Amino acid sequence: MASKIQQAQEHIAQAEKYLKTSLLKWRPDYDSAADEYNKAAMAYRNAKQLSECKDCLLKCAECNKQNRQLFHSAKALDQAILVCKDLNDFNSIRNLAERACHLYQQHGSPQSGAASLDKAAKILEGNYPQESLALYQSALDVSMIEDSSRQATEYASKVARILVKLNMFDQAADAIRREIGLHQTSEAYGAIGRLAVALVLVQLAREDYVAAEKAFKEWGNCCDPHEVQTLESLLQAYDDEDPELALRALSSPFIKHMDIEYAKLARDLKLPKGLQAPKAAVIENATASYVSPSTGGESSSTAQTPPADDEDDEGGLC
Repeated sequence: MASKIQQAQEHIAQAEKYLKTSLLKWRPDYDSAADEYNKAAMAYRNAKQLSECKDCLLKCAECNKQNRQLFHSAKALDQAILVCKDLNDFNSIRNLAERACHLYQQHGSPQSGAASLDKAAKILEGNYPQESLALYQSALDVSMIEDSSRQATEYASKVARILVKLNMFDQAADAIRREIGLHQTSEAYGAIGRLAVALVLVQLAREDYVAAEKAFKEWGNCCDPHEVQTLESLLQAYDDEDPELALRALSSPFIKHMDIEYAKLARDLKLPKGLQAPKAAVIENATASYVSPSTGGESSSTAQTPPADDEDDEGGLC
């Protein structure tokens, strides 16, 4: 390990020498310096000195940029992103990915730029979903500019799912509609049908039942028969305030096997409360309570024996 560190230091010293100018050398040799910094970074990486490795990669990227080698500069930043992941330096990843994407675009490789943003977003998605969302949105914008519908559809799907994960349902509904529009261009009607189910779930999460029914009427013709049947039952359950029917519809196998974010959304969806029978109205003091005439403390429920009739004789009536 010590030899690797020494080797890296020698490469750094050589790189600094290439960057110096003199009376006979007016311009730094950025190409040679970038190569030396890259070798130093590899040596530091083998020596498990990741912080120094990152610094050398950033210097390599800068030298390549100064030498107008934009693609190689972006590649060095991509490597720095992976080193930041190993260092748990997540705060630097978004900035490096955006810089790399910009360099790729300047070089004329926008798809590589979008891929760099996608790679960084995957690293951040678990712990920093907001940062990941911003990177996926940038990747989507780059793909839309380049008219790459396949990549754009993929990034639009990731944007929508993260918005659902963050409970940002208003934005999620817009993102799903955008994704549906991208699938329309490729006539992927099966995918549109599944997204129609997702859009209905999101609208129900927004507690906008009218919008949920409208989404089904607009895109339900792209759904499979079992999807149509489930959505009809689900919407009927919310219309009738029937929680049991809603729960059965949300427990449909195809809903449980949707993307994890939509499956969780269906699981946690607020069920209708259900209609309760009105309670009978009670009129207070409508009838006076029975009070026993006995003062001896006898129960009011004890039946009173009527007095014997004096006019009744032993033989009865003649």
